[in-house]
Amino acid sequence: MFSGLTDGISRGIEGAGASLSETFFDTTLRLGVTGLSRAGKTVFITALVANLLNRGRMPQLKAAAQGRIQAVYLQPQPDLTLPRFDYEAHLAALTGDSPRWPTSTRAISELRLSFRVQPAGFFSSWRGPHTLHLDIVDYPGEWLLDLALLDQSYEEWSEGTLSRLERRPEASAYLALARAEDGALRLDEDKARRLAADFTAYLTAARDKGRVDVTPGRFLLPGDLAGSPVLTFAPLPKPALTPRSSLWREMERRYEAYKSRVVRPFFRDHFLKIDRQVVLVDLLEAIHQGPRAVEDLRRTMAEVLEAFRPGRNSWLSSLFGTHRVERILFAATKADHLHHEQHQALTAITAALLSDAKSRADFSGARTEALSLASLRATVEEIVTRDGVEVPAVRGTLLSTGKPALMYPGALPSDPARLLSPAREGAEAWLDADYSLMTFAPARLSLKPGEGPPHIRLDRAVEFLIGDQL
Repeated sequence: MFSGLTDGISRGIEGAGASLSETFFDTTLRLGVTGLSRAGKTVFITALVANLLNRGRMPQLKAAAQGRIQAVYLQPQPDLTLPRFDYEAHLAALTGDSPRWPTSTRAISELRLSFRVQPAGFFSSWRGPHTLHLDIVDYPGEWLLDLALLDQSYEEWSEGTLSRLERRPEASAYLALARAEDGALRLDEDKARRLAADFTAYLTAARDKGRVDVTPGRFLLPGDLAGSPVLTFAPLPKPALTPRSSLWREMERRYEAYKSRVVRPFFRDHFLKIDRQVVLVDLLEAIHQGPRAVEDLRRTMAEVLEAFRPGRNSWLSSLFGTHRVERILFAATKADHLHHEQHQALTAITAALLSDAKSRADFSGARTEALSLASLRATVEEIVTRDGVEVPAVRGTLLSTGKPALMYPGALPSDPARLLSPAREGAEAWLDADYSLMTFAPARLSLKPGEGPPHIRLDRAVEFLIGDQL
């Protein structure tokens, strides 16, 4: 009996010691990952995890290059109420005999990756290894854009949305319907449902065209809210009178309910806990679409950065509930669609899109970075001769036909102002350039032991985001 008692006490002390160690000596970092309109968020997370588990292609990650990372392993996630990011299934899709792009995630999910790291510096030989828990939080970009609604009234949101829709052909049907309605008339539920359905049809068409500002996001990802009044509203011109039971007043009430019942819970339960953030953007697609798409992307990226309330975390700020994101990476994806000679120009354009909001973020203490990358490289580079001139191109397998194809998308300007100026001025098309784009399928891989999938600058992205904690 005495032996059993002492064993129990020993186990209790060991358990308390382990809990104490995890509480005071282990580090937990929450990394938010989101993407704007088909930027490749699922592929990014899958390639990120695969290349952290097998670090043979991560030379720019200093802790890996210095041999200080002793082990990296997947662990059960801490939040048991969230779905787990299906890393294994997505990796199998990318690395199988017939590789394919994995299906997009349509809701929030989480994955924990733990690092066992030997500290660096003068006292590193006197200290044992420490553990960093990286909680990767995956959420749809549409939910991120909804945060801007918190500072807008229904009238402000309607006015801004209708003004933007006037420049978009895919919105013509909804605009005609909205302008024909008299918001001062008594609520007719059938009319409200039709307005919401037609507005959702516009959002779907806009997303399919590569538009990035498709809010409210839950209209496209309704989940168990489908058909509920909180998703049955739409922007309307404000009438001269808005009686209590009018259509306009009911739309306003439902819009406010959407903010309080849908947007704020996400902000409170998930977004406010993020320490570092990646925002993926498909800048090449916006350039391909034209100046107005680039201007939409610039404005949206500024709104995104404002939503993060960036600044430097401290124990005091966390204690009093003023948690702020410390580092934000805006990454232009699909860099493998360009020859490496053009990567610097792609990065410069991404940085220029951020310039207005970046200065405010830097002043408040956050670190903000722009980068061009490819989470999974799907092409190889070639130099070809076109009209007697050597042209840097890429070769890959077309997603639509499965046939090999060579692509030269056009030369990006070294001066970002050549794109941003006509975009700000509302130009209909690029004056002296034409940018084409193809969609490639993932290449079949043959990986050596210790190697993750091939990528472009994924290691630099990781170094910026978590290198200081390693």
